[in-house]
Amino acid sequence: MSKNIVRALHLLVASLVAAIISVALPDASVAKTISPDFVELAKKLKPSVVNIRTAKIIKPKQRIRRSPHAQTPFDNFFEDFFGQFNEQVPQQRTRREQSLGTGFIISPDGYILTNNHVVNGADEVMVKLADGREVKGVIKGSDDKLDLALIKISDTESFHAAELGDSDALEVGEWVMAIGNPFGLAQTVTAGIVSAKGRVIGSGPYDDFIQTDASINPGNSGGPLFNTDGRVIGINTAIIAGGQGIGFAIPINMAKGIIEQLRDTGKVTRGYLGVRVQPLTAELAKSFGLESEKGALISNVEKDTPADKSGLKAGDIILEFDGKQINDGTELPRYVAATPIEKKARLIIFRDGKKQDIFVVVSKLKGSDSESPAAGVNVQEKLGIVVQELTKELAARLRVRDAKAGLVVTEVRQGAAAEEAGVTPGSIIVEINGSRPDSLDAFAALVAKLKKGDVVRLLLRRPDGSVQYVAMRSE
Repeated sequence: MSKNIVRALHLLVASLVAAIISVALPDASVAKTISPDFVELAKKLKPSVVNIRTAKIIKPKQRIRRSPHAQTPFDNFFEDFFGQFNEQVPQQRTRREQSLGTGFIISPDGYILTNNHVVNGADEVMVKLADGREVKGVIKGSDDKLDLALIKISDTESFHAAELGDSDALEVGEWVMAIGNPFGLAQTVTAGIVSAKGRVIGSGPYDDFIQTDASINPGNSGGPLFNTDGRVIGINTAIIAGGQGIGFAIPINMAKGIIEQLRDTGKVTRGYLGVRVQPLTAELAKSFGLESEKGALISNVEKDTPADKSGLKAGDIILEFDGKQINDGTELPRYVAATPIEKKARLIIFRDGKKQDIFVVVSKLKGSDSESPAAGVNVQEKLGIVVQELTKELAARLRVRDAKAGLVVTEVRQGAAAEEAGVTPGSIIVEINGSRPDSLDAFAALVAKLKKGDVVRLLLRRPDGSVQYVAMRSE
């Protein structure tokens, strides 16, 4: 047989083998659509998932016996607080309130990531490992804006940690698996697909949720959402009441940027521009002479902020921030928040019918940690509350109805005079001792004048719309 014929036969055989392999082994894009081996994934990943049990001590509210001689509610008020008829009625017992959630180990030395709402306000945190052991956990830091918290367990041994993936590479239609503690049913595994990305559900200024049809129920909060490679790509966080097959997870890439801050300082510092933006509709884009609807339309620029100092103004449309294209106005707050403080960021804006560059030095977001008084007045020492200016996001999170502006209570310290008086988060402060503060500074100034033991009367508008006076003594 000639060499040419042999060479031709070899080429033919090689072609046939290649064809068979290409049919038997689909490429990566096709493989992603094939159902993975959930049995092996569950065996591999369950040791990194923990159940979290928290306990909170709820003190009963102090009740005061009213004077039988009082003519009006105000008579009762002054008599109660100036000691004429202050006999207390028997109090109810202190009760212990428990809740359940999920978390996952992110490092061998025992750091655990979960949701802030799982552990917020807890007096005790107990972590149950996959092998059945229960150990005490310590809250190292939390971030209410992203609803994340970092826990450290007290054991000194090495733990099985989950590997963090890349949520930006996630695609709609991919298989995902959740492991959690729904309704207290520990180590429950569910699976589904990614239904959507970039969901905005009104939970806060940095909404960017992964939507999945993997079953997510109460108790799953804080648990991991895995991809088929066994890497965490999301933190299961929210469900829609009455919804079926609709769950939401925080993209893990958003959490990566704050884990180190929570571990090192217990709080998060975010970037700040000082602009308010609104969605860019087709009509608005056309009115500005912009062909595309992509971008963030600036509706207001606050004075003496990085945006103001850089020359940005209302009517500018931000098309790109620090190399990232702005497809929707909701993306800008997330990009700015993740930018390092004092970084000089390049913006591409659309103004007067043409594009131009603007450079902004990003500053620290006021209120991004507990040391910033401008976004929230911390009067824990005297009243035991934290007060902020009401925003749309805060109103949604605190479920405040029919209120567009004002000063809202966002935190109440456990055991404080305010808690005993019945002050709750979400209450709008209408008056303090007869004065109506119109700003945080005005409120802080009024509180600063109080001396220990002074009577403090607050007129509150409750989240349900009702109005009520409460009174306490300054601490």
